Amino acid sequence: MFRFENINDFIQMGGHGYYVWSAYLISLIALAWLVISPLVRRKQFMKEIARQQQRERARQQSTDTNSTSS
Repeated sequence: MFRFENINDFIQMGGHGYYVWSAYLISLIALAWLVISPLVRRKQFMKEIARQQQRERARQQSTDTNSTSS
C-alpha cells in the first residue's frame, strides 16, 4: 500500500498526480452524466406526454362541442 509523508505528497502522487486526479475527475463527470441525463430526459418526456394529453382533451372537448351544437 502507498504511504505518503504529507497531504502534498498524496496530491502529487509521486509526480503522477495530474494524471490520477484528472482521471478521477473525468470518471466522476461521466458517472454524474449517466445519472443526471436519464432523469432530465424522463422529466422532458413526462412534460411532452402531459402536453399531448392536454391537446387531446382540448381536441376532444372541441369535437364534443361541435357535435352537440349540430
